[in-house]
Amino acid sequence: MEHTYLELKKKTVNDLREIAAGIEHEAVQGYTQLNKEHLLDALCKALKIDKHVHHEVVGLNKTEVKARIRQYKKKRDEANAAGDHAELKRCLRQIHILKRKIHKATV
Repeated sequence: MEHTYLELKKKTVNDLREIAAGIEHEAVQGYTQLNKEHLLDALCKALKIDKHVHHEVVGLNKTEVKARIRQYKKKRDEANAAGDHAELKRCLRQIHILKRKIHKATV
């Protein structure tokens, strides 16, 4: 049976120990003595489950938006060097808006 990190995290210690009982791996040796945090780490290692949750950007071309952010950062540096406060503020605002678009599109 395939497990996910979030699924395992929601289980009780007894449920995790039952899963560990059926696994022959050195990471889960002594599973009866482990607390939930250590048991969860050991199970993830034994089952080769990634503990990091990956997010995707949906409905937006992330590479284009990031390219535009880089352009605004160059303009920001030029405006800062020239002392043009209005242009600097506009660039910072655009960078913020674009980053928020990426954040809102992340699932």
